Formats: sequence, structure tokens, C-alpha cells
Amino acid sequence: MSTPVISARGHAKLTAELDHLWRVERRQVVQAVAEAAALGDRSENAEYIYGKRRLREIDRRIRYLQKRLGELKVVREAPKNQQTVYFGARVTLYYPDEDREQCVCLVGADEIDPGAGLISIDAPLARALLGKSLDAEVTLHLPGDEGQTIRIQAEITGIEYPPELHQGNF
Repeated sequence: MSTPVISARGHAKLTAELDHLWRVERRQVVQAVAEAAALGDRSENAEYIYGKRRLREIDRRIRYLQKRLGELKVVREAPKNQQTVYFGARVTLYYPDEDREQCVCLVGADEIDPGAGLISIDAPLARALLGKSLDAEVTLHLPGDEGQTIRIQAEITGIEYPPELHQGNF
């Protein structure tokens, strides 16, 4: 089970998706299914069959979003102590063994995008970062080949709380 938190931006995106599914996409599919049904034999009517399938998918997603949005706590403000890693932090990490930097932002499970550096607050890296402050060293223990553990060290070189995450702008 994931931690039921979401940024204001993530909440706005899910709300917009729900609204689009309900007001636009579902209406279009219902109309297409009605037109396909009017053509006659439904058992061999591919448009009717696929339309009904798509309608079930849309309804399933709508039910999920309605339930999920009711469970989530929206984090609309950055924490007062912005020198410590909490939900919504954009953290810059330096890996001395590899001489590389990585930037990640801790978000809710419903808004992750690894390509954009958005990782779940429940991810192992995020859990290792939570509560740490600037210049802290973090050690990750990851499973490797043949049951061995890989140990990766990183240093927190930057912590910021992007305002767009908390204001719902996207």
C-alpha cells in the first residue's frame, strides 16, 4: 500500500483526468457504441464490441480515480524547515564513486515519472533520503547478483522545494 499523499500539481492532474474521462471521452464512446448498436447484429459488430470494452475501461478508471482522490492528502505547502528532506523535496545527490550527480523529486505514488526524476516517496532511495539534511551521506543497500548486496554511497548536495509542485501549476 502506498503512502496516501499527493502534491497539489499531481492532484490537479488526476482531477483533470477524471473530468476529461467523465465529460469528454465517456460521452464520445457512449455515442459511438449507440451508433454501432443501431447498425444491427451486435455479435459480429467490431465497433460495438470494442466500444463496449473501451467503455468498461473508462468506467473502471473513473471508479479508481474517484476512490483514490478521496483517500489522498494533498500537500499544498512546503515544510518550514527546507534544509531537511521531506515530501515534495527536489534533492541533488552526488555519487563520489561514479563522479556523477542525480536530481530526484519525492512525490506521491500516483505522480511518479522516473524519466523526469519524480520518484515515489515509498521508493527505497526516497526512504533513505527522508529526514536527512544538506551534506548528509546516504548509503543504499541494493540487491545484486547471486544474493550479494550492492552498497552505493551518495551525498546530498542540494535540497529545494519547487513552488510549482505545491501550487498545482502544470
